[in-house]
Amino acid sequence: MPPTSPSSGTLNPGASATPTHTDAHGPPPTSDLKDPLRDLESSGPECDSLTDLEIERLGRQRPDVFSSTLKEVFFCSSLVISFLMSEYFISGFNIILPDLSRALDIPPGSQTWPASVFSLVTASFLLPLGRLADMYGAYPIFNFGLVWFFAWSLIAGFSTNYQMLIAARALGGLGPAAFLPTSIMLIGKIYRPGPRKNIVFGLWSAFAPVGFYIGIIIGGATTQLLTWRVYFWIGAGIMAVVSAAAFMTVPNDMAATRKENAHITMDWWGVATIVPGLVMLTFAITDGAHAENGFATPYIIATCVCGVVFLAAAVYVEGWVAKQPLLPFDLFQAKYMKRLTVGLFFIYGIFGIFLFYASVHIANFMGASALTTAVWFTPMAAGGLILACVGGFTLHLLPGRVLLIISGLGSMTCVLLFAVIPDDGGYWAFVFPSMVCATIGVDVSFLVSNIFITTNVPRHRQGIAGALINSLIFLGISFCLGLADLAVSESEKRVGDGKQHKVAFWLATACGAAAVLIFSTIKIGKAKSELTADEKARRARGIGEVE
Repeated sequence: MPPTSPSSGTLNPGASATPTHTDAHGPPPTSDLKDPLRDLESSGPECDSLTDLEIERLGRQRPDVFSSTLKEVFFCSSLVISFLMSEYFISGFNIILPDLSRALDIPPGSQTWPASVFSLVTASFLLPLGRLADMYGAYPIFNFGLVWFFAWSLIAGFSTNYQMLIAARALGGLGPAAFLPTSIMLIGKIYRPGPRKNIVFGLWSAFAPVGFYIGIIIGGATTQLLTWRVYFWIGAGIMAVVSAAAFMTVPNDMAATRKENAHITMDWWGVATIVPGLVMLTFAITDGAHAENGFATPYIIATCVCGVVFLAAAVYVEGWVAKQPLLPFDLFQAKYMKRLTVGLFFIYGIFGIFLFYASVHIANFMGASALTTAVWFTPMAAGGLILACVGGFTLHLLPGRVLLIISGLGSMTCVLLFAVIPDDGGYWAFVFPSMVCATIGVDVSFLVSNIFITTNVPRHRQGIAGALINSLIFLGISFCLGLADLAVSESEKRVGDGKQHKVAFWLATACGAAAVLIFSTIKIGKAKSELTADEKARRARGIGEVE
């Protein structure tokens, strides 16, 4: 068992100091047990007064901000369904795009924009909105994101031309940029390290593959039976219900956050360099393979150079100019944090390559229809739901290092199977095990990293920590998929044997091997009940004062 200090690499040194009540998930009733460290001004000796049994009980009990289990259930539902809907509007849109393109007369060269601009805007604005959450609280930013996303999803369904659709998709991307990092922030601040937090994160993670699969099913059904507009209206209706539930059940932390984080300000220079840098560089990478002359196309070269210049300026601004950087370097001070972020970047990049090129292979080389393709993806959705839920109940029993290595092996195997699949390869021999390995790869690492990162940063960094986690997802997928597209297009020019897409799978396999090597060097322990990061810091200060 590794030591339990924040620098030791244990999975949950902590993220919040929220007191809790007991319920069916906890040990024997101890309703009178209060967290003696709830006061932010607690001293070191108070930290020493907590016994291991009390810490364990606090890690299992219902947070005190919820007056009943029903309110906690509705709170968690608003978080997990909002995550589900962000995946719904990504996966399902690709299904409705062909019919939508014909209906709105979208030129072939512009058809990638409505699909990519949503993720591009979301990825670029995660950090600024995460900082706003640290400044003003998760409650206003989370609810703003839900309502904003509902409004632009509804408007997208009424689009009369493709310019209106692109604008609605772009502006709608600000919604997930607001509610995704604040979802992680809310869980990190409200729940103490321990089994209960693991369960909530497990459920939250489980709804990503479910949302992805539901988006495919509803996208196909509405396009075939009704109209593509219904796809947007169904999503908007669900978002309206989620918004109402969130307003009633998400704890309002505005006043407390303003009092606690009054010293935190927005890094406008960071926003002015990071956001345009990410937008232009990500656009150049994702669109370069599809441009008329590839990466030699003038506008691709221009946006790529400008993006690199802006990001170089951002490094200078964040390191030497900004007093409160938008992406503070001390966020990476926890042991293994840098290696973990690099490994996760590879894992999410592999997942993006797998989703796109597995669909291409299944449809174009195995002759599966759209409905059959959706059914063949069922193991990934079902497996993700099972793994995330089971993981939430068992993370305090299994070492995080072992889980990360397993996730890396799963990611590598899922693309390797498609790289070596023969012309007569069947579903059960190759596709089914690949789907299972894919969900092991992305869902296990996502769950472990969420808990590790949120419990290794103090309360005032929870918003930016949530933004970092989601940035890795969007940027990893965009960058790696762009590189895979480039490799495939170059292979097609040189070989032209009709199977160039396998180059993408081999590239992803190499990324998987790199992730396994990185994860094998990360020694993090079990996600058991522990003191929070703030409590550990106060304990250290108290011991120092005594000495």
